Amino acid sequence: MESLYTLFKVQLPKYLRSLPLPKNFAGFANTKSEEWFALVPFFLTVTFILYAMIHTICSRRRRRAVPKPKVNLSLMKEDPKVVTQMDIEDLGDKIAFCRCWRSKKFPLCDGSHNQHNEDTKDNVGPLLLRRGEEK
Repeated sequence: MESLYTLFKVQLPKYLRSLPLPKNFAGFANTKSEEWFALVPFFLTVTFILYAMIHTICSRRRRRAVPKPKVNLSLMKEDPKVVTQMDIEDLGDKIAFCRCWRSKKFPLCDGSHNQHNEDTKDNVGPLLLRRGEEK
C-alpha cells in the first residue's frame, strides 16, 4: 500500500509538475522539439485512458441491443406458436418428449440433445413419462 501511496502522492505530482505544458493553446506553437518529446508519453497515456473509457461505454450500449438467443431454431417457424396435442391413450407405457428443440421427430425425443449438449456444454435431456410403477 505504501508503494501506491508513493506513486500517487509523490511521484505522479512530481512528474506532472515537470511537464512543459503551455498555459494556453497558443503556447503549443512556441513549444520546442525537446518539450514535445517530453509530452509524448503524457499524451499517449491520456489518449489510451480516453479510448478505454469510450470503448467501455460504447460496448456496454451495444451489448444491451443484442437480442437474446432463440430456443427454437427450425421447427414449425411459420406458426405463431408451436403447440402439439397427444391423446393419453397414444402414449403407451413410456414416452420421451424433447426439451432441446433439436429433435427431428419433435415433440418426441430422438436423442438430438446429446449432440446439442456436446456442442454447447449444456445438460438438457428429455421429459420421460412412464405409466405405473415401472422405474
